[in-house]
Amino acid sequence: MEKTIKLQSHQEAQGLCGLHDEYLKAIEKELKVKLTIRGEHLKIGGTTVNIKRASELIGYILEGLRSNQGELDRAGLYSLISNFKKEQKPGEIKASQAGITRSLIGKEIGPKTNGQREYVDAISKYDIVFGVGPAGTGKTYLAMACAVESLRKQEVRRIILTRPAIEAGESLGFLPGEMQEKMSPYLRPLYDAIYDMMEAERIEKYIETGIIEVAPLAYMRGRTLNDAFIILDEAQNCTAEQMKMFLTRLGFDSKAVITGDMTQSDLPEGKPIGLLQAEDLLKGIEGIKFIYFTGFDVVRHALVQRVIEAYEKSSRAK
Repeated sequence: MEKTIKLQSHQEAQGLCGLHDEYLKAIEKELKVKLTIRGEHLKIGGTTVNIKRASELIGYILEGLRSNQGELDRAGLYSLISNFKKEQKPGEIKASQAGITRSLIGKEIGPKTNGQREYVDAISKYDIVFGVGPAGTGKTYLAMACAVESLRKQEVRRIILTRPAIEAGESLGFLPGEMQEKMSPYLRPLYDAIYDMMEAERIEKYIETGIIEVAPLAYMRGRTLNDAFIILDEAQNCTAEQMKMFLTRLGFDSKAVITGDMTQSDLPEGKPIGLLQAEDLLKGIEGIKFIYFTGFDVVRHALVQRVIEAYEKSSRAK
């Protein structure tokens, strides 16, 4: 069976194909169809079900290109493929792609899956949000985007970035340099995200003046954090005591986002995981929201989703 879609321009075909036809090849592989472009016509071959999914996906991509929503990137494509494989309606996916802020190069930053949209919505509505799930689901990146936008809108006066400083049996004391140098490797994902969204000079100025604060979790003890957007990353490495200490630092006009992956804790065996205890104690409390990501929310290489699904399947079988 075969279906033909008419393209409106050469630029539209380029946007759909990607560099060296990368996007077409990805759609072919993931949706099990054959795609051929001849002039202004795109032919889709395959089974009835697969052609339907592929044509809906391609129609959605073309709609975005024609409405000047910006060029599609690899992450966006794989996210869309994942959603269409689950047979979600284009309207549902479109609603999930409202932008939060823009990168330095003008690219819109926002949720790309329904799970990510739920997460961003929760951050806007709740003062404490837990984002729990595997790597690659955008937990940290989207939290940072929300923090930067809150600062730009003057909804908060500062951004505080923190995470536990002990991983895989290593302590900060064994690392060379001053505290900022010691913390840098631990906070690299947060740094990478914020440098995507803000000029380096401004970030450095904000760090110097305390508008952006980067500190190990232990430095939060005894403080009250008012008028701040606080991100606690890698919370699966918090002890129960550390998690309680962090949550009780929240002051007036502040918001806290806690991110973590329950399956990747580096705490010693037998040590209670603070994130797990917080889930048991706080779930259902008004003003606190838990968002759970799955492999379907991974916005990375398609193989990452399959790796996560394989591990989840193994875990369920035990």
